[in-house]
Amino acid sequence: MTTYRAIEATTAGEFALVDRELRAPGAGQVRIAVEACGVCHSDAAGIHNLTGSRPAGTPVVPGHEVIGRIDAVGEGVTRWTVGQRVGLGYLGGPCGECAMCRRGEFVHCTGQPVLGDSQEGGYAEYLLARASGLVAVPEDVLAVELAPLMCAGLTVHHALVASPARPGDLVAVQGIGGLGHLGIQYARAMGFEVVAIARGEEKRELARQLGAHHYLDSTRVDPAGALQELGGARVILATASSGASMSPLVGGLGLRGQLVVLGVTPDPIQVGTVPLIMGGRSIVGSLTGTPSDNEDNVAFARRHDVAAMIETVPLAEAGAAYARMMAGDARFRMVLDLTR
Repeated sequence: MTTYRAIEATTAGEFALVDRELRAPGAGQVRIAVEACGVCHSDAAGIHNLTGSRPAGTPVVPGHEVIGRIDAVGEGVTRWTVGQRVGLGYLGGPCGECAMCRRGEFVHCTGQPVLGDSQEGGYAEYLLARASGLVAVPEDVLAVELAPLMCAGLTVHHALVASPARPGDLVAVQGIGGLGHLGIQYARAMGFEVVAIARGEEKRELARQLGAHHYLDSTRVDPAGALQELGGARVILATASSGASMSPLVGGLGLRGQLVVLGVTPDPIQVGTVPLIMGGRSIVGSLTGTPSDNEDNVAFARRHDVAAMIETVPLAEAGAAYARMMAGDARFRMVLDLTR
């Protein structure tokens, strides 16, 4: 076998199934035979080259929620072996040498590739990856079920673990989408009193099924006021892609509460200084986690039956899956199944 199939995407949003040359891994790399790859909203940054990581006009292989098996290892790789099942997330592996790595800030490594952006991603039968970015994953879970945990799952799990919330605290999740529907499940499993915030009464039953103790329809009630009636939230996970909808949520925080921003939005979050100062409240951002964080995330999800709601399609339908996700029609994660 000298070639493999991959999906190339252009900045115009055009997708093409192509054959690429199969290459051997370099030093410190492994080659992965992909079993599944999630389709994530963050794929848009790589597809449209928003970071300027490649020359203009150069297509990219998107995808950063990857599950597969190692089929070749490069020089110097000792931790990983051929046949081992692994995962990859948004970040492709820290360099271990930059100033951030030397401080232990591996997520913020300045020499780290991003899958589907500065390096080829998982919309393909094979990919090359840094060994430092690999996540050990279990054998007894379907690849299509594991894939969304590599980014969406890790993002909400790590945000909650790193937050000041403790079992019994009131934790709100804004938005019941790709991130939010997982956030509600993780929050319930961690022992929080969970509030789901979304638009429309039709989502109330879904929120309950996912584990929410309370549901706030933001078209009918003021979420901030309702949260204060419940005692004030220790943490609010903001997953919706709207700064305007995030801004009023600060008023729903309790003493020293945190608004943890996970959803990327083009418009700013605007907040008055009084609620921040008088209640010691804060707004923080949270960006994914390390490979070891991801292994903790997978273990937690497996132990507590946290699972993404998925729709699967074969590799050749990646363009349609991406369009469905971007239109907000997916319920709730699209996953490419390369075993089909």
